Amino acid sequence: MRRAIIIFTRVPIPGSTKTRMMPQLSPRQCAKLHICFLKDIKKECEKCKANIFVCYTPDEDKQKRDLKEVMGKQRGYFLQRGEHLGERMYRAFEEVFAMGYEECILIGTDVPELRSDDLNRAFEVLKARDVVFGKTYDGGYYLVGMKKARREVFGLDRYGHGAVLKETIKALSQAGITVGYTKMLWDMDTPSDLIQYRKRMRVKKELKQTETGRYAAGITPVSIIIPIYNEEKRIVMFQEQLKELQGKCEILFVDGGSTDRTLELIDPGYTVLHSEKGRGRQMNAGAKVSCGDILFFLHCDSELPPKPLAEIRRVMRDHQAGCFGIAFHSYNFFMFTCRVISNHRVKDRKVMFGDQGIFVDRELFFEAGMFPEIPIMEDYQFSLTLKEKRVKLGMAWRRIYTSDRRFPKGTAPKLKLMWKMNRLRKMYRDGVSIEQISDMYRDIR
Repeated sequence: MRRAIIIFTRVPIPGSTKTRMMPQLSPRQCAKLHICFLKDIKKECEKCKANIFVCYTPDEDKQKRDLKEVMGKQRGYFLQRGEHLGERMYRAFEEVFAMGYEECILIGTDVPELRSDDLNRAFEVLKARDVVFGKTYDGGYYLVGMKKARREVFGLDRYGHGAVLKETIKALSQAGITVGYTKMLWDMDTPSDLIQYRKRMRVKKELKQTETGRYAAGITPVSIIIPIYNEEKRIVMFQEQLKELQGKCEILFVDGGSTDRTLELIDPGYTVLHSEKGRGRQMNAGAKVSCGDILFFLHCDSELPPKPLAEIRRVMRDHQAGCFGIAFHSYNFFMFTCRVISNHRVKDRKVMFGDQGIFVDRELFFEAGMFPEIPIMEDYQFSLTLKEKRVKLGMAWRRIYTSDRRFPKGTAPKLKLMWKMNRLRKMYRDGVSIEQISDMYRDIR
């Protein structure tokens, strides 16, 4: 075998790898993400007709064993040596070429979208060029290959800035060294890079099947935003279902000026914000201070299904926005009818309501202008805005149960209220004053 691939990496140790992802990701998550990168890259390298070497840092027997558990049996493992990055890469090439290889490429491990075709293309380029690079969109490179160790390739004093590749190519041109390229790829160094990767996952289905794709989707930060107002009767019970979510996501209560005992009944471990009354205003206030990449707007009278975060993240692998299906703790035929109509409305008319638990990409939420700060219909208008933007909605497999307290007892009164709500939405679409519509929809709390 005359070809070699050098995988140039740190050992994935919590606290010392992918540190630019912190604090959005924990040290353990950063290390796990790096392991996923390594597994995906190893899989692609092993499809190529080339021997694989792993050049790593730091130097401890235990850490080397841990790395070998991830990377498996390869042609060789050796330490990175040198004071700066350029020297370490140059020495890695020297070591491999000293074994008699005729072509060698070195790759970093921040490019989980690397594919074997990109590597094979790099070797093809070396047939006609002295050096080959794989560009990254931030102005650096994830791959460099050559047919002999060339110190000119690594002559920069500083790496990690946006002009690394440009300055390197300029130096090589002046030295008369020919250069070619393989595919440009995205590297993943920061939380914003991870957000963009998740967006590409929705377009490139093959990314969802990778180690990186599965893990990235499973750790997407979620912020739960709960507007509250005079919830004394249900706030204690509501908090019970949130206990298992504490520490797994951000939870924000946004009070609209409660005059009962709501605030004193909220556990001090939760964050409570204050806003003017109005669900739109309250949810917007929570969104503005939240940290999550997914914003989940939840009503206080809702009952969550098991593992709601996993459900949300599963839907958001494929969609920018979605909700849960809705259900009621009622055996009344017309409540069942309301359930069916509400859930069908999401799929058929692309409209979701707040009591279904709306979740949305943070970036999309603000791009869409947030919830309109109107007395009523804020969720309906937000759905209409997403519909205008041609956002495809997703729906969770499990149902969220919501209170039927707005529905009066008896079949005829229930039908009358359903008809009234449908009429109010029609009036809103027709441009009737929102104040008039709000007056018709009395606040029963």
